[in-house]
Amino acid sequence: MTGPLQGFRIVELAAIGPVPFCGAWLADLGADVVRVDRLPVPGREPDQPPRFDFYNRNKRSVAFDLKQPAGVQAVLRMVAEADVLLEGFRPGVTERLGLGPDTCLAANPRLVYGRMTGWGQDGPLAAEAGHDINYLALTGALASLGAPGLPPPPPLNLVADLGGGAMVLAIGVLAAAMEARSSGRGQVVDAAMVDGVAVLMSAFQAFRQQGTWTAQRGENIVDGGAPFYGTYETADGRYIAVGAIEPQFYAALLAVMALDPATLPAQNDRAAWPAMRERFAAVFRTRTRDAWVAAAAGRDACLSPVLTIDEAPQHPQMAARRNFTSFDGVLHPSPAPKLSRTPGSLRRGAPAPGEHQAEVWRDWGLD
Repeated sequence: MTGPLQGFRIVELAAIGPVPFCGAWLADLGADVVRVDRLPVPGREPDQPPRFDFYNRNKRSVAFDLKQPAGVQAVLRMVAEADVLLEGFRPGVTERLGLGPDTCLAANPRLVYGRMTGWGQDGPLAAEAGHDINYLALTGALASLGAPGLPPPPPLNLVADLGGGAMVLAIGVLAAAMEARSSGRGQVVDAAMVDGVAVLMSAFQAFRQQGTWTAQRGENIVDGGAPFYGTYETADGRYIAVGAIEPQFYAALLAVMALDPATLPAQNDRAAWPAMRERFAAVFRTRTRDAWVAAAAGRDACLSPVLTIDEAPQHPQMAARRNFTSFDGVLHPSPAPKLSRTPGSLRRGAPAPGEHQAEVWRDWGLD
């Protein structure tokens, strides 16, 4: 194994979304992540072929019936040897299974017990179902996205599930594990997506209270309101993205577009932004996407092509950074971030449920 988390043991109770993404991210960085799956049903095909199950790469799997005391006791034996447990059930579920924080910390006082939910472990919505879009809706993030006059669009499930959820959970369990190594005492990490997204919205909360951000979509500097920060259609029906906020970059953008600043209102004249956006749109429709990219190359105009998901791996910058790796016959996003001495790696594809039962038992010193 390689990576800075080599020797770090994580028990992951099988879930969907943020928890397996968090576990895979930590596994990429070297952690020994063992997923506790349900016992496989004979003859039932998996929902997703393992080679395409990117959220479970680099993990091993054991399988138990957690509705039986023997299955629960088996997991508790693993917990006693682990640094972290990750779970993503609704509040109270692991307690009913006999794997709640009190029980697990009694088995291993230095354990970090990472809990991932949408609404959190308490509050009036704690027991309610939800998905990424629901958590975004409650934080003010969703209302801030999209064009004016149109419904707010769901930004895939990147913001709540992965940004405000999985990544916040990862930071929390690593911070708690670092503290546990000095104190010898574990703790519970209550990671809620609404909490994480609220933190991600910090700057916009500040701007709003300062009076420099309106409550309307498409009127502000980085929500598509500013003509120098947004996307434009090009002559071939593709798109470019511009983000020329600073004056020197804005001047470079105008030069690429062959626009005389003397013929335009001041850059930050908000009242003029709608008309400026229309003028910019007309200019950008005169060339193809790639022609604009070529014209802006090396000029600090903050202009980029809007690539499709299929085009992205082929871009020279993405290729130079080796941001995608061919592994197990498919193209994976490479581990991130890139560490100079102990980099992460892709070592194994997603396991079948229970595939590593005997191997994990042996490696973890369990008879």
